[in-house]
Amino acid sequence: MKTTITAKNMLVTPGVTSRIMKKTSRMDRYLHQDAVMNVRLEKEKHGRRIVELTVPVGGMLLRAEASEDDNLYLAIDQALARLEKQIHRHREKLEKRMRTDAFRQEEPEYIEESEYADPEEKRKIVRHKVFPNRPMAVEDAMLQMELLGHSFFVFINHETNQTNVLYLRKDGDLGLLEPDV
Repeated sequence: MKTTITAKNMLVTPGVTSRIMKKTSRMDRYLHQDAVMNVRLEKEKHGRRIVELTVPVGGMLLRAEASEDDNLYLAIDQALARLEKQIHRHREKLEKRMRTDAFRQEEPEYIEESEYADPEEKRKIVRHKVFPNRPMAVEDAMLQMELLGHSFFVFINHETNQTNVLYLRKDGDLGLLEPDV
């Protein structure tokens, strides 16, 4: 597995690099040799450290993020635990895209036994909602989302005539998802 490390507002020391390489190498049990794990490190103004892991796997994207105050190593461990938990939770769906022997060893590497979600526990749809979808500008969608008080809004962009998703990010800004056609 190839690991790419990028940093924002911080310097990546050799110690941090070796720690990341050591910890991420254990994910080889789940991922193919040619898989690429992108590790993004960020330091915010007040010392908060953010670690984001992304791994493209067979057309899907696995993503985990963790943050800690002044403790980058703990954030790395938490992000890996979240990624592993995500892999185990979606085991049946991912088995086709991951290594064939990825789930032979049932003992999780990073997550604690108490955190481990039972694979029998399935999420279910508890509400079904139909809404009118008319073309609108991004600015109108922003206003509509704000008026509804939702954290996301699905709409047809009148410029591209494609379905877009506007969402509220953790930092308070907005994000826009557009299909790549």
